[in-house]
Amino acid sequence: MEKDTVKIGLLGVGTIGGGVVALLKRNGIRINETINVNLVLGRVVDRDLSRLKTLGLSEDILATEASQVLDDPEIDIIIELIGGVEPARSYITRALENGKYVVTANKDLMATHGAELLALAREKNLNIFYEASVGGGIPLIRPLKHSLVADRVQRVIGIVNGTTNYIFTRMARDNLSFQEALSEAQKSGFAEADPTNDIAGLDAAYKLVILAGLVFGKKASLDQVYVQGIGGVTSEDIAYAREIGYVIKLLAIGEQMPEGLALRVHPTLVPQDHPLAAVWNEFNAICVEGEAVGQIMFYGRGAGAMPTATAVLADVAEAARCIKNQAAYGVIEKIAPETTYVPIGELSTRFYLRFLAEDRPGVFAVLANAFGDEQVSLDMVIQKRCVNNTAEIVLVTHMVREDAFQRAMDRVLSLPVIKPNPSIIRLLS
Repeated sequence: MEKDTVKIGLLGVGTIGGGVVALLKRNGIRINETINVNLVLGRVVDRDLSRLKTLGLSEDILATEASQVLDDPEIDIIIELIGGVEPARSYITRALENGKYVVTANKDLMATHGAELLALAREKNLNIFYEASVGGGIPLIRPLKHSLVADRVQRVIGIVNGTTNYIFTRMARDNLSFQEALSEAQKSGFAEADPTNDIAGLDAAYKLVILAGLVFGKKASLDQVYVQGIGGVTSEDIAYAREIGYVIKLLAIGEQMPEGLALRVHPTLVPQDHPLAAVWNEFNAICVEGEAVGQIMFYGRGAGAMPTATAVLADVAEAARCIKNQAAYGVIEKIAPETTYVPIGELSTRFYLRFLAEDRPGVFAVLANAFGDEQVSLDMVIQKRCVNNTAEIVLVTHMVREDAFQRAMDRVLSLPVIKPNPSIIRLLS
């Protein structure tokens, strides 16, 4: 027998949760007409009762204890928007055990425990929908799971963190320093009060782990991702990149190689004619390269209350269709239990290098010998400024193995004429 009314339980009414309530109020009738199901917000839970009361909802559906929604037999779908690993993991497990579909935007949880939670959902003939966990409002998860099933994906490259992209935009377009751009991002609501996970690249790494499971069918973990944050990128690097035809972006890159899967997150010089170079401000974009389809790109706002709420409610609608028609959607993610991962040292790339050196005869010869001994070939050398007998030198290499470049850098930095703390950024190739 078809079920015409589906009740939703919402855990967490922060930025995204508030957006879900607002969007459901605004477009609820249209959603119901589209899916032919009457969606009802049956219970809303948050520890902060005063925040709950600002939503303009009937007080009889407001609650401060998760058990009031997780154990309510009338609730069909749980939306988890509290974030973090615990207690979200326990709450989702309990919801599945109680026969409820789950919708989440929790990237940390899905990256670290997604495989086990999806396995439980499969066992219970239910599903977990997590469209909002990677690209915010960008329709991404569903196309990757369904539209590319006939192809073999070779590489995924993405700008998946709006905070860092906004910072690089302000540095490039308004000549702001890193700290100035970060402050602007915080004032504009594009960066948290504590932006550590964004700046350090961890947010992007969690999202890459999720993407790896989707596009490559491989079980990944955070410790298999090489992660470098953006804290070392300066206005000088932004300017030099522009001069040689590049822009700097924090990229999440996953590649299926003959030796295994390579996963990395780091600042990258992107050619100005590449599609990702035109992605500015808080926008995100993910390029997927398949053997058959070639290159396709998903683009849009990767964060924010209303864009993310759109993705959350799209998942709710999908779950409601399953419930109404008594048809199991089915967990289709098939994660390989063991996979070979290629460490960063075995990859090859080009490098941009900016450092300070004593301005005296023979410096370039010493540098050339240090790089040449490790088979590091230089494509470009720039020297423009010299202050107090100290020269600023910019080098760009040809393709080289990471471990060979690092050995060369160890030799270079041991030279007394070279100042410490150089700027090193990889090029997209």
